[in-house]
Amino acid sequence: MTQLRIAIDPNGEVPIYVQLKNRIRLLVERRELRAGQQLPTVRELALNLNINANTVARVYADLEREGYLSRRRGVGTFAVERHEGQNTEPPGKAHLVETLRQLRALGYSARQIMEMTAEALGEVEK
Repeated sequence: MTQLRIAIDPNGEVPIYVQLKNRIRLLVERRELRAGQQLPTVRELALNLNINANTVARVYADLEREGYLSRRRGVGTFAVERHEGQNTEPPGKAHLVETLRQLRALGYSARQIMEMTAEALGEVEK
């Protein structure tokens, strides 16, 4: 079973559910979580991250529907190989779109988001 390197900010503006979903999605897209690797059980991951098990179960279910994970009853949850054509978006785009949706839900205008993005990119490029 794979030990996931995930950090959750319980006090952050982005909901815990979104943080966890985006992080696991990114691990699969970057192949840091390889096809066939088993993820921790819902209960184990919830305990490790000190979050509600229902949150983890919901994330796993959503990512299974999106084609990132496969759950096998009585066996566990596994990363799935992402194939060409399965998702024509570049790796990370889904993560970016989800983050933008959350920023809009928090009340940021498109202009504010673009200003924050430009500022953040400036920091990354330093």
